Amino acid sequence: MWWHWGVAALVVFIAIVWIYTVLDMAIGMRSVPNLDQVAPLAGPDFPRVSILFSARDEAAKLPAALASFLAIDYPNFEVIAVNDRSADATREILETAAMRDSRLKVVHISDLPSGWLGKTHGLQTAFENATGEWLVFTDADVKFTPDVIRRVVALAIAQKLDHVPLMGFSEMSSVGEKILMSFFGLSFALGTKPWKKGKPGSRFYFGVGAFQMVRRSAYIAVGEHNRLRMEVVDDVKVGKLMQNAGFASRPALCGKRVSVYWHHGVAATVRGTEKNFFATCQYKLSAAAGQVLALLLAVEFPWIALLVAYSWPHNALRSVALIGAAISVAIPLAIQSAVATSFELSPLYALSSPVGALLVAWMIIRSTYVTLKNGGVTWRDTFYPLDELKRGSV
Repeated sequence: MWWHWGVAALVVFIAIVWIYTVLDMAIGMRSVPNLDQVAPLAGPDFPRVSILFSARDEAAKLPAALASFLAIDYPNFEVIAVNDRSADATREILETAAMRDSRLKVVHISDLPSGWLGKTHGLQTAFENATGEWLVFTDADVKFTPDVIRRVVALAIAQKLDHVPLMGFSEMSSVGEKILMSFFGLSFALGTKPWKKGKPGSRFYFGVGAFQMVRRSAYIAVGEHNRLRMEVVDDVKVGKLMQNAGFASRPALCGKRVSVYWHHGVAATVRGTEKNFFATCQYKLSAAAGQVLALLLAVEFPWIALLVAYSWPHNALRSVALIGAAISVAIPLAIQSAVATSFELSPLYALSSPVGALLVAWMIIRSTYVTLKNGGVTWRDTFYPLDELKRGSV
């Protein structure tokens, strides 16, 4: 039948794409530095480092994060914490910690200027109070190990880098979180291709909110967070600004040296990313639709083709379709298995890839629908119209 030819042709094409992708990834990831192989900076010169974050109503997770920041084994650093209009105990937690440790400086924001997102304004404010040669942008729910700054500064100096985002560890508890996050790790890696970051002429850029270190002079040169006033995904766009400006940038693996518990439960994760996914598509419906279609074709379709082609009459076309489908199923399973292992999960979570793909597709669809329906996004209890977000997109 004619549609047999269509299924076979499509699944073979998908298999070819997956083969190219896994080879590109296998070769490319070997060039991504790992802090395990970087000796901690021993001195005698320790450039000053400023750890910057903006917190709003983070009383539940802030104490653990703050304690890890202040336990850093580095002789020349400061922590600049911005309390962005918090209504819970965030202010008290920060003030109490600052009284005990002079390396912590706290800045309180009571009003948000027009034309700013709360987070980007908070990070800009933090920078304006920072004195470091190196700036580490992070979040109020992230935890560092004591050696991470010594190692990442040593890497930046050795490789003459201006921008170093770190790929860290996602903490998870429920089965649903593990299914979602192990697949999200796969899709994030393939979507951003960190091994291509920093290469001349590369169109890929990379940034993460949990940890990215930027040289002060480079940050000023790209316009600071003033360039990102209305950027919901400001962390990713810092990477874009650095890439476009030609600064030396390279992501690095760091294992559990940087860790974060993103959201508790699948439902909370879906709600928590409501503002993000459509923003990563530059608020373009075509881009969101393209991402969903790519997920369904790359992950869901091969499973369906494998089941459908198995019932076809025994002939060469059936064999071609089954081989193509098998390859297209096996490769993402292998990649997700590696991602799951890096998150200290059973590699058997890779078998949940069709479920994970559907969850991520739903997150994109929901983010797009809610943003369009509401005409904007609500973040940190402030509504931002879609037109303003589009105008401020970098």
